[in-house]
Amino acid sequence: MLTHLKIRDFRCFPAWEGEFSPGVNAIVGPNAHGKTSLLEAVCVLLRLQSPRTAALGPVVRIGGIGFVVDGFYGDRHLQFYYSQKRKKLALDSVVQRNAGGYLEVAKVVWFSNADYVLASGAAEERRRYLDFVLTQSDPAYRQHLRAYEKALRSRNYLLKNPKTPWREIAAFDTPLLAAGVELTRAREQVIAQLAPLAAAAHHAISGAAAEPLSLAYHAGAGEDFAANLAASRAESLRLRQTLVGPHRDDLGLLLHDRPLHYASEGQQRTVALALRLAHAQLLTRQTGTPPLLLLDDIFGELDPQRRNALMNALPPHAQQIFTTTHLDWMEKRPDRLFDLSR
Repeated sequence: MLTHLKIRDFRCFPAWEGEFSPGVNAIVGPNAHGKTSLLEAVCVLLRLQSPRTAALGPVVRIGGIGFVVDGFYGDRHLQFYYSQKRKKLALDSVVQRNAGGYLEVAKVVWFSNADYVLASGAAEERRRYLDFVLTQSDPAYRQHLRAYEKALRSRNYLLKNPKTPWREIAAFDTPLLAAGVELTRAREQVIAQLAPLAAAAHHAISGAAAEPLSLAYHAGAGEDFAANLAASRAESLRLRQTLVGPHRDDLGLLLHDRPLHYASEGQQRTVALALRLAHAQLLTRQTGTPPLLLLDDIFGELDPQRRNALMNALPPHAQQIFTTTHLDWMEKRPDRLFDLSR
């Protein structure tokens, strides 16, 4: 469990410190008072990434040089300093050369009011969801993802060269294919694991009359990555970018066998919540311990019945930290309250 958090120069906070309950923790206050920033700080501390932005530079408080997040998860002490010039990572006061051991300490699932983009947004949003799931459930996935992204950037950079140095481009095909095959395998497997969990979560939130939710994997590499990469050479040259590979993957979502662009906004939000709950259930099954649940203002679009149904659908015994503007809808009071309106 997360027991303690201390931050400096993070978003709007020059400094903040707090102790958390192992049960349900509520961060309450008006909009633009830093509720989401505190939740984001927890995620950055435990996963070294923000669910709100791809880069950490914007997280540094205006006027600050860098931010510090410091906390205890169980008996493990985690510290992360970030600035544009350097990063420092420490686990139990020992500086870490890489993030591998650090990231094994805690598992996190992030829920957000903006999660509807998982259902209605571009494929990139669903790939980010899969990556966040797999970096916590598959120890080798992060390494394969970084290797693929590095080879892809290099290949695309060379494709933009007017002379098109194919011999140099071909040198990146081998690492691209090797890492890409591993990403495809991992994503296909995890979607098969998530599918029944997401369907069950969707039913729990929506009720007995809900349409069934199904998941499918649409592989951007096709059935034969190497052959399809070679066949796309002329078109890749014309468009100056790599057109085949896991960077074109998508997670197919269907309600009653129909695409979600036919669904209402409420249905899309419910599907997004089901995906997050499936992630939490998957981590609980794999580790035997529920992950830390970070829920950012996800209740505003739901009626009180669905709000409490969602709370009841969360993994039992999971530590929860959630943000909200008020608590008058809750059937059970939180174990710890942080009031940012004062």
